[in-house]
Amino acid sequence: MKKILAALQFLTIFPVGAQTTDKKDLGPALIYFPVIGIFIGLILAATAVILQTLGFRELALSIMVILALTAITGGLHLDGLADTTDGLYSRREKDEILEIMRDPHIGTIGVLAIVSALLLKIALFYSLADALKIPALFLMCLLSRWSMVMLIYLFPYARKEGKAKAFIEGIDLKIFGIATAITVISAGLIWRGKGLLAWIITAVIAFLIGKLIAKKIGGITGDVLGATNEIVEVVCLFTMCVLGGTRLWLM
Repeated sequence: MKKILAALQFLTIFPVGAQTTDKKDLGPALIYFPVIGIFIGLILAATAVILQTLGFRELALSIMVILALTAITGGLHLDGLADTTDGLYSRREKDEILEIMRDPHIGTIGVLAIVSALLLKIALFYSLADALKIPALFLMCLLSRWSMVMLIYLFPYARKEGKAKAFIEGIDLKIFGIATAITVISAGLIWRGKGLLAWIITAVIAFLIGKLIAKKIGGITGDVLGATNEIVEVVCLFTMCVLGGTRLWLM
């Protein structure tokens, strides 16, 4: 129970108690990242149904659902995206990039990254065929949370200390394998064969992100994990638009 609460505490703003912060629970907690992703998807799906029942039109509904996603995570992943893009676009050496990423102030590139991510998610979710909107909420939250597990397993930590270090030190093949099995089975149940294809596509994109950034700074950081989460959400929605059709195509 402590492990799933640790995952919930790390990925959402829900207060679950200080006892979940033990470092020894963080590695095994990665098993539950995809589960928390499904849980977040469930909250968003319920939000979408309630808004639709209240009579909100598609654009307003899309905006509010994506903002609800941001609220649930406390903007943590968007902050990681901003810090990562600020650091990488500075074109400095490794140590300077890491210092920029740690700076609490957001630069122009970081702001543009946040705005772009939110606009893309709203536009892509709005464009999805109506029958795919609820599955999309589950699938994008599932795959994006699993992508962080994959990067944690495959790449070293770029800093000497940091929040994500305990996850990297605690993960092993068994933890990664179970998290991956949960993700693959869930993706298949959500969207069958296309769900598995979406998993493959997002896995490749996430791996390339990790590879490129690790080459630049010698590994990954918590900010890189947040950035990957945001990018995978966008890629997943885009993939579903391409594979499943959009509202425009159906008109």
